[in-house]
Amino acid sequence: MGFAAYKLALAARARRAGVSEATISTNVPWLSLNSRVIQLDHAQPGNILNRNATPPFAPYRREHVTADLINRGRAVYASNWSQLSALKARTGVEPSVPVAIFGHETSYGTVTGGFDLLEALATLAYEGRRRELFEGEFVAALQLLDRGTPRSRLRGSWAGATGYPQFMPTAVLRLATDGDGDGRADIWSNQADAFASIATFLKSAGWKSGVTWGVAVRTPAGLDRAALKNPAVAPRCERVYARHSKWLTMREWRALGVAPVGKSLPEEEPASLLEPDGPNATAYLLTANYRVILEYNCSNFYALSVGLLADAIAGR
Repeated sequence: MGFAAYKLALAARARRAGVSEATISTNVPWLSLNSRVIQLDHAQPGNILNRNATPPFAPYRREHVTADLINRGRAVYASNWSQLSALKARTGVEPSVPVAIFGHETSYGTVTGGFDLLEALATLAYEGRRRELFEGEFVAALQLLDRGTPRSRLRGSWAGATGYPQFMPTAVLRLATDGDGDGRADIWSNQADAFASIATFLKSAGWKSGVTWGVAVRTPAGLDRAALKNPAVAPRCERVYARHSKWLTMREWRALGVAPVGKSLPEEEPASLLEPDGPNATAYLLTANYRVILEYNCSNFYALSVGLLADAIAGR
């Protein structure tokens, strides 16, 4: 099926979802296939055209937990403290985490992406590798237009994420939150709304109040990693979760000789072990809140760097 015919199929799906004919006729016929989007999708690690092994974490950390991001994050954290602390009271989400996600996703609002979302999503759906996902996101983007979002605002990453939180359109529809009480949820230019929306996302994904995302640890020589392997298979992001050990309490980890470097977890807090660079290198014990961050972006390197950046912003 050519792209012109595929656009007719997208329009039909949008009609079935209740998108107005005006929105469909104004936007869908004029979409073009974006070859750059396809090129970028094919370059992703682990996809069908790139089976590269997982790279080391240290270079990623150096790029995403920089002194500049920490210092600018601390300034954002301080200037928005009143709103962030109120968000914590409402959602239980640690205030530095939405700031870290904001910093990681868009460098605190300076890099939000210039791709036309409708074109990018239609291209990814047509490509077909994750057609059902991107068709749904495409329809959600049209629904945002029906709700009054200007087409000019629907710009973002090549993969379809938009605004300060870099939400996919379905997440915008479901989770965009008014953070400053003005009656609007503007995730594209309003930091208060962005923080509230990120906190809403994390809370909806199961954030546990009063628990950190994880702690750095030292592992002893001779740790029996085979005995720690988690036998369960994750229903999604299998490669990401396969790198996590089974769950043990902090007390049980201590008994095995796994020792926190600096801060610790409560003795009865369950955690899993992740060694992103393999045995006898960097290691972390991860709580359920780490897995909430994975719901935002299912990448161990992403979630680790968000947690580490959040800790640095908060001075921990």
